[in-house]
Amino acid sequence: MALTTLDPNTALIIVDLQKGIVGSPFIHPIDGIVNRSRALLDAFRERGLPVVLVNVAGVAPGRTERQRHSEPFPAGWTDFIPELDQQPGDIVVTKRTWGAFASTDLENRLKAMGVTQVVVTGVATGTGVESTARQAYEHGFNVTLALDAMTDARPEAHDYSIKNVFPKLGETGTAQDIIDLLATRSA
Repeated sequence: MALTTLDPNTALIIVDLQKGIVGSPFIHPIDGIVNRSRALLDAFRERGLPVVLVNVAGVAPGRTERQRHSEPFPAGWTDFIPELDQQPGDIVVTKRTWGAFASTDLENRLKAMGVTQVVVTGVATGTGVESTARQAYEHGFNVTLALDAMTDARPEAHDYSIKNVFPKLGETGTAQDIIDLLATRSA
């Protein structure tokens, strides 16, 4: 669904833009993803809206036939990239699952702040971003996805999420569409 509105108290959630991940081979240049996420970050901070920075520091327990990352991760692996310019007022969530809401207090923290909508960006589209968006939707948040501020290593996962999943979870648009909507709302 195309972007139509943002609630008065909308939070930005940036998923897994951290030092240990941004060097991965993605289907879109990571610099563009970072720049558009940063533009959203600046727009949200400028308006005093909540910003959530999510990093991953482990894997969910349980059996899997896929090879997992080894833990512990190398020093600095979970650090946010400097372009995000982490601020004291940012909400930081460290997850051990694909989604930022599972096994964290993110839902309670956002609802305590009166947040009713989230804008989600980051990597990877078909795992961290999609899982976070699904969980936000399931917790009753209105969901918006900045399609040009996300990427994946797998083109089929990225395309499937954008074409088949995201339209069912909420509204979609570009980072600039969202920034423009924020600007008209506060004008």
